[in-house]
Amino acid sequence: MEIHIKDSGYLRLLTAAIFVFLSVAGVAFAIYIMLVASSAYVYFFGIFLLLLALIAGFFNTVSAYFYYKSFFYDGYLAKIKARLKPLKRFPTVAVGVPVKNEDFKIVKKTLLRLKEMNYPKDKMKIYLLDDSTKPEISAELFAFCKKSKIEYLKRVSRTGFKAGNLNNMLNHSKEEFVAVFDYDEYLRNRNFLMDLMPYFQDEKVGYVQTEKSSFKGNLLSDSVNLFDAFFFKFIQPARAFNNTAIFSGSCGVIRRAVLDQVGGFPEYIIEDTFFSFMSDMSDFKGLYIPKVYAYGRPMVTFSSIIRQQWRYNYGDTQFLMFFLGHEKAKKKLSWSCRAEYISHGFGLNYLSVMLILFTITSIMIVFSNLPFFHVGILKFISTSNNNLIGLELFGMAAFVISFFTPAILTKVYFNSFKKGFMIFILNFSLAVVRTKAAVAALLHLDPTKQWVRQMKGNKFDIKYALHRTRFEIGLAAVLFVFSYLAMASSNMEGALWLVFYGMLYLAATVMVFRYG
Repeated sequence: MEIHIKDSGYLRLLTAAIFVFLSVAGVAFAIYIMLVASSAYVYFFGIFLLLLALIAGFFNTVSAYFYYKSFFYDGYLAKIKARLKPLKRFPTVAVGVPVKNEDFKIVKKTLLRLKEMNYPKDKMKIYLLDDSTKPEISAELFAFCKKSKIEYLKRVSRTGFKAGNLNNMLNHSKEEFVAVFDYDEYLRNRNFLMDLMPYFQDEKVGYVQTEKSSFKGNLLSDSVNLFDAFFFKFIQPARAFNNTAIFSGSCGVIRRAVLDQVGGFPEYIIEDTFFSFMSDMSDFKGLYIPKVYAYGRPMVTFSSIIRQQWRYNYGDTQFLMFFLGHEKAKKKLSWSCRAEYISHGFGLNYLSVMLILFTITSIMIVFSNLPFFHVGILKFISTSNNNLIGLELFGMAAFVISFFTPAILTKVYFNSFKKGFMIFILNFSLAVVRTKAAVAALLHLDPTKQWVRQMKGNKFDIKYALHRTRFEIGLAAVLFVFSYLAMASSNMEGALWLVFYGMLYLAATVMVFRYG
């Protein structure tokens, strides 16, 4: 599904200014709370809020940088294209398609379409990389590959996730370049290789990534596709200015020499991000082409999104820890590149862990006027708890402005408030799953336990929905209890605020019930 944006330099500048304003306002408000605090409770709350505001400020400022800078990428790319010359020689390319227990009809359709790619047939070889655990599926794939003259590879030990499967292909191939497609990515533009290979005339270009998108599905899948579009429309172009565009796992081409130099695909669950970083450390460029060449299948069930988000957030957290401990990166990369990598690893955590922390902050705000254990601090400032009257309303307004931003931007750039609101709801529905994934990564737990587990349940199955979202229901119940306590203390503003939060977390149950 092609996604177009309404754009202008002034619109980008205004958007960037809003993000920066929100960052400054959040920090200023936290400092204000600390200055007027008349109890240890409120002072501690101010410190906690300041920490969150600083983290949010960093993320918002980097986002503003991405938004504005990406506007100029088309001109930058046009200059690169102007220097390209027609290919005098067609390099050899290995096209790898990793699969694992996938629908044979979909895999077959993908492979047959790839065979139609506009590129010399003697210079292109398609590899089906079968990690299936079901013998009947493997037998069907093997027979098809033999008939269609596609190289079939199946490894004995299925270690290293997708990266291990791709590395097995590297052990059996000699082609100069490697292109990767997911099993369900249907090639819509047969000039994929003809368009991308000229960019490798620059010997320092290590890989070229194209824009990814999916076919039209339901409101859920289309909203997720639009959420991903923010990354491909704004973040990837901005990163490409620094030659650090992220290889996104598929729909891209990699120079084999780069893979040999970095030791193949790093065997993590998000091998693409780790590989992009290692390529950067080896002084190769990552280039991004904002054009969709293949469509993937839409994720029409909420359970499939849960599995994807678990994998993404576990991997991003794992990468963030890896990056922060990488001594060479601290010396080699510029401050802007370091900010890009940190924000990439921290992105989903910002949208999940930060939501949980802001929920805790909300409870603290609601009960900031109650006499828990008041101890005078900064007594030289003449103030009282009355200074915090209406804090709930201020917090509610700040919350709405901050987290409704995706909905507003979606309306502005993509003319769809409905999908933007769905993205807003999804961030709450996925907050607990993402947070659990981040904690699992920090504790070095096995990522596959939550990632590959098959979900058993259909749409409109209330028992399954309740069981699958029991953590979200528990969090909502806690918020409802605190809401009751606030109401019993005649704090109706705070009670309504916490009820609103609780309902947002219960949206996860509705999502599972509605979409399966």
